[in-house]
Amino acid sequence: MSAPKKVSIRTLNKKKCAGKKIVSITAYDYPTAILADEAGVDIILVGDSIAMTTFGYESTLPITMDDMVHHAKAVVKGVKDATGHAFVIGDMPFMSYQPSNMTAVKNAGRFLTEAGCDAVKLEGGIRMAKRVKAIVDAGIPVMGHIGLTPQSVSQLGGYRVQGKTVEEAKKLIEDALALQKNGIFSLVLEVIPAVLAKKITEKLSIPTIGIGSGIHTDGQVVVFHDIVSLFRSFVPKFVKQYKDVGNEIFEAISQYRNEVQNEKFPAEKHQYKIKPEMEKKIEKL
Repeated sequence: MSAPKKVSIRTLNKKKCAGKKIVSITAYDYPTAILADEAGVDIILVGDSIAMTTFGYESTLPITMDDMVHHAKAVVKGVKDATGHAFVIGDMPFMSYQPSNMTAVKNAGRFLTEAGCDAVKLEGGIRMAKRVKAIVDAGIPVMGHIGLTPQSVSQLGGYRVQGKTVEEAKKLIEDALALQKNGIFSLVLEVIPAVLAKKITEKLSIPTIGIGSGIHTDGQVVVFHDIVSLFRSFVPKFVKQYKDVGNEIFEAISQYRNEVQNEKFPAEKHQYKIKPEMEKKIEKL
């Protein structure tokens, strides 16, 4: 059986045209990337959500460009060592692109040259259109992100649904069209009403990827730690927990602790043996 072909931007566009859903998930390390790639997902996002799920920060803001590149390298390696199928996107962290076009292009380039990613993602609508164009003009594919944008959560008034009024909805539609005009290849729609996500998806010629935005987007993205119950600080309404891996890991560690304390581990089968005559010699030392 031949290995699956590498997902490309063309692959994603074909899926939109054919009405086939695009499957995306986050990953931040080598083993998770291998599992995700072998499971057949189309896109792996090395998301800045790592700040909360892995580093334990209260928001995505503290994560740095160096942190992101470091983890993106591991994810890219994992995909290559698995089937090589998934399209890997590096999520540009706070202040890695906001200051200037030059800063944005330089940092976006690091995801491709240092980590080996296929593309980058950044947050923001019309106000980030110039940044998008600068990065795209440099030859770097960009995924957009509107709706609930965690890097701007203070300005948005907290983690709440966006686009609930006609005025807000019009603004998000304008953001989406402006980003498409400036060259994004895909757009994440986060925590907006399903009816608005459907409308934006219909208006765009590029694929939309939803998170907490209903079923009518061209694809979905989830945070790995959310769907396997590894991140328990809070569970968003839109998250479905497919497995309670967190509890299984807890039970495994607890059992290990008990067996060490009660001298049940390591058992004889876990120990290395040498010839009896050599054992006797060592015992006499």
